Amino acid sequence: MADRLNGTRILILETREEAQFSKLLAEQGAEVVQCPMFTIEDAPDPAPVEAWIRRAIDEPLDDLVLMTGEGLRRIMKLARARGLDQPLVTSLAKSRKFTRGPKPGKALREVSLEAQQTTEKPTTEGVIEMLGKLDLKGHRLGLQLYPDKDHGALTGALSAQGAEVDSVLPYVYDSKAADANIIAAIDDMAEGRIDCIALTNLGQVRRLIEAAKAGGSEAKLRKGFARTLIASVGPAVSGELTGHGLRADVSPPEDAYFMRPLISAMAAALAEKRPKVAR
Repeated sequence: MADRLNGTRILILETREEAQFSKLLAEQGAEVVQCPMFTIEDAPDPAPVEAWIRRAIDEPLDDLVLMTGEGLRRIMKLARARGLDQPLVTSLAKSRKFTRGPKPGKALREVSLEAQQTTEKPTTEGVIEMLGKLDLKGHRLGLQLYPDKDHGALTGALSAQGAEVDSVLPYVYDSKAADANIIAAIDDMAEGRIDCIALTNLGQVRRLIEAAKAGGSEAKLRKGFARTLIASVGPAVSGELTGHGLRADVSPPEDAYFMRPLISAMAAALAEKRPKVAR
């Protein structure tokens, strides 16, 4: 239904998919307030990533676990730059491929590959549960990691199952330049100028907390969260909020952790109780 969000101001914290999300919200009539959170950059030292690519080509992995779609895209970007993209795709076609949620699966399809299995819940715990049902003893397992996360529980669980884990971290976050934008967004929430904040990955929650601490705005952030509808795309984000003593007011139905179902859930919640924001 078009125009479901007429008269609302929705804060989104920019990531690589913010343009699509912003467009979908605007199509529903929302005024979208965008806040850059960080930029995603290639790993500053490409040598370990290239070495991982060459190992995967020279001796195809038994299993490949992708934690993010961005990770595979960055790996393929470097592989293309080195003229290794086709050999890498050919090699990965021989591996069993597992993904944390649907986004890495989409990245696989971009290179004409398919995941054999996807987690029911797009969390690290979901990956551990999914792989825990498999026999990994003696398997060479490629594991694509993402920044700002302690992956010790995952790598430990895989090693305990007898897998030889070969991990790669193909990108980093650059966040410092965006701190001023985040503080301004916190001020907007605290002053009641935002109807709803939409959170689409757990890194956004962490960045909000970090920037608020660095800028002395922790009290303002909690005030802002108290008066703003908080929309979470799924259990990973909701869990991160809970870990910081915060809440998720609205989330898509189970197994529908995508942008469009999130927007539908937001529209329904805002229709029931539309805060009157200061303009």
